[in-house]
Amino acid sequence: MTVPTPDYSQDAIQSHLATKVLEVGTQRVAFLLSTQKALVDVPQSQIKVSRQPGLEQIAEITADYNEWPYGVRGSYSAPIEFPEAGDYLLTVTPVGGDVEGEAHIPVMVLADAPVPSVGDTPPASQTKTLGDGLELPDVTTAYQPDAGLYELSVADAVASGQPSVIVFATPAFCTSPTCGPQVDTVAELRAAHPGVANYIHVELYDNPAEIQGDLSQAQLVPAADEWGFTRIPEWTNESWVFVLDGDGIIRQRFEGFATLAELETALMEVAGS
Repeated sequence: MTVPTPDYSQDAIQSHLATKVLEVGTQRVAFLLSTQKALVDVPQSQIKVSRQPGLEQIAEITADYNEWPYGVRGSYSAPIEFPEAGDYLLTVTPVGGDVEGEAHIPVMVLADAPVPSVGDTPPASQTKTLGDGLELPDVTTAYQPDAGLYELSVADAVASGQPSVIVFATPAFCTSPTCGPQVDTVAELRAAHPGVANYIHVELYDNPAEIQGDLSQAQLVPAADEWGFTRIPEWTNESWVFVLDGDGIIRQRFEGFATLAELETALMEVAGS
């Protein structure tokens, strides 16, 4: 018998799942909540994690609200343990404030993700640097780029013996409003912790100076394919951040916007502080 798919479109609180690539194990899950009137921004929300079908509850956790730069929007995030692949339902209730109701977020957990996972050694991509004789407009679409993010290639960073923070994003052409702020946040992390790690921004487009606002002219960099982003269903150019340890192994990854506090926590774990 086919189990009908519930319709959650009439929920008092609507949701947008920011992390679409989830796999077995502990995963960072991020989402936005809103009502018909405004974005939900109370400090915390409670999540009940259930298996589908049958809705057997397997966990209950608290997600914290993270304000994005410029104070326009924000999202909730929390680590959730998924014991096996399959369909799950997150029932989310804001805690505090005057928001009433709950949101329902269906998620699909994969046995294997198309992008490198925590514990993997990622591809040693030969990404562009200023040392290749290129200028900043050749390597980034950031409005006010930090030249320090373009000193090393990913291949150099993986082999350096030092931790690395690598952000893949296209600040000028991202389909979400967070790619530019995400690159800025990595630059802020670099300023706060100089010399602790390699900090790298990989512009997702290979020909930023030629696009001139026309994405039909855009060509993705080879690393977008090597790291599996092009195999994510419905992915266009949303940002990813990976934190590697000194052995070049991924210890944390962030799909969508990650706050400075989240990045600092991940960096300190690999830096031994």
